Amino acid sequence: MERHIERVLNRVALISVSIATLILLYLLLQTPETCIPRNAPRKPHFRFPKSSCDFYSRDYLPRHKKNTRLWSSKFWITKVSSYTHFFTQLYQMGVLKNQSKVLCVSAGAGHEVMALTKLGVEDVTGVELIESLPFVSRADPHNLPFFDEAFDVAFTAHLEDALYPLQYAREMERTVRKGGVLVVVVEERSEEEVKEIVRLFRMSSLLHSSYLTFTGNRITRILLKNKASA
Repeated sequence: MERHIERVLNRVALISVSIATLILLYLLLQTPETCIPRNAPRKPHFRFPKSSCDFYSRDYLPRHKKNTRLWSSKFWITKVSSYTHFFTQLYQMGVLKNQSKVLCVSAGAGHEVMALTKLGVEDVTGVELIESLPFVSRADPHNLPFFDEAFDVAFTAHLEDALYPLQYAREMERTVRKGGVLVVVVEERSEEEVKEIVRLFRMSSLLHSSYLTFTGNRITRILLKNKASA
C-alpha cells in the first residue's frame, strides 16, 4: 500500500514539474501584444521604453534641434530679454564693454551667456555643474578651472545656492583681475544682509548696491571691485 501511494505521489510530482516547465517556456517565448512591435524603428531613432509595455516610438532629437526648440520657447526668450536689459545697464555704467572677458558662474542653461553675446561681448564663458552646450561648460564653481586674473568681470545670480559661499566667492575673486568687477545678484536684501554678503568677498570692496526688478521679482544687485588677486 505504501509503495502504491509513493508511486502516485511521484507521478503527481513529475506531472507538476512538467506542467510548470511548459508554462515557463510559454511565458519566455510569448511576447505581449502591448509591448514593442517588431517593426518599431531602431536606435538612434528609437529611445529605450519607459516600461516593458511602452511601445510608442520617440524620435531622437540632435542637440542643435533641441537647442532651437528651447531657445524659441516663450520662457527662454523672456528670461534672455530680462538679462539683456540687466546687462545693458552695466554697459551704461561702464562695467561692461565689448572687449570685456566675462565669466558667468552657475550659469544654468545659459540665458545670461546668450544675452551678453547678443549685446556684443566678444569673450563670454559660462560654467555650471552640468554642462549645457554651446553656452555653458561643466565646472565646479567652488574650484574653477581658470588661471588667476583671467577675466575682467565675473557674474553670478546663484551665490545663495552655493554649498560653500566663502569658497565660491574666493574663486570668483581669484579669476578676476585686479581692478576687475564682480557682479552678484541675490533676492532683495536689507543693507545689513548686503554687508554680510560683501564680507564673503575678502579681496574686494563694495562699489554699489541697488534694488531692481528682474523677471517680476525684486532683487538686489551688488557690484564689487577686486582690489588684488587672491
